[in-house]
Amino acid sequence: MLNILVTGAAGLIGGEVCARLVARGHKVTAMVRRIREVRGNDGAQLDRISIVSGDVTLPMMGVTTAPFDVVVHCAASLEFDAPENELRAVNIGGTRNAIEYAQAAGARFLYVSTAYTCGTRDGMIAEAAVPEGTQFTNRYEASKAAAEAVVATSGVPFAVARPSIVLGDSAGGTIRDFPSLCNVFRLMARGKVTQFPAAAGATLDLVPIDHVAGGIAALAEQMDEAEGGYFHLVAAAPTQAAQLAHGVARVAHFPDPLVVEPGDYDPAGLRPAERLLAERMIGTFGAYFTRNPQFSDARFRDLTGLLCPDTDNAWLDRLIAYGLQRGYLPAEKLQRMSG
Repeated sequence: MLNILVTGAAGLIGGEVCARLVARGHKVTAMVRRIREVRGNDGAQLDRISIVSGDVTLPMMGVTTAPFDVVVHCAASLEFDAPENELRAVNIGGTRNAIEYAQAAGARFLYVSTAYTCGTRDGMIAEAAVPEGTQFTNRYEASKAAAEAVVATSGVPFAVARPSIVLGDSAGGTIRDFPSLCNVFRLMARGKVTQFPAAAGATLDLVPIDHVAGGIAALAEQMDEAEGGYFHLVAAAPTQAAQLAHGVARVAHFPDPLVVEPGDYDPAGLRPAERLLAERMIGTFGAYFTRNPQFSDARFRDLTGLLCPDTDNAWLDRLIAYGLQRGYLPAEKLQRMSG
């Protein structure tokens, strides 16, 4: 049994990681900031867990030092367009404070980053440190890459887990909180966005939360073998970006968005209300609809023996069905919006 501290435990990934570690018999302390409860991906509140309040922007995270075997650092600001000072304080400074705590606690340090520290690179992305000179598409990616560098030079025994774009459970599509990318699908399903600009060959690496949380738990249990490593928690094969729009068309009462090449996309021809929504969508996610990174996960698979479940159309259908069940997606055809 390991004694493990998980930061960001109230979040989607942190909560499910806690649930997995508790189920595997480990002693888990969950660090939260405001919400003094921890829930797994199924929404059930966890028992057999200790909860402490902390803030990663404070020295030592504002938490009294205690001995731990592993600190799993999930806490982060996930907003792509958050102010730079916020991202620096939480994602970079917060990681420094978490490392300081891990060193005082005598713990190994498992940093939860993102596969998209690849930035604008396409082609095969190795499980390795981010190369110098990498260009990023938003401040979030840059902050996570900078935090990885802080971890690697800290002197603490470390490993880096890099999930890609986390969506619902592979078996039933269940997801406790819908990530921001889901809103792109929702806008199209509601007829609010009728055109989807995606480059031919562009892909999104969509991965089920059970693979990610299970992978992080497995790495936490094998930190001796994982030490110094970077591990991609990703799909076996990425999803074509255009599949977001084609997925909408799989439901009879959803409208059928038009997929266009980014160079042919003309927002000036859209209705004003749609143009406003589309500009926000593209401002946040547009770069992800033009790239084709291929993430190697050979090192992760060799260490853990874990294979990602299929992320095929059947999984997409389960995600959609769950969105309908939750009321996140419209259960009937909506009127076309005016504007």
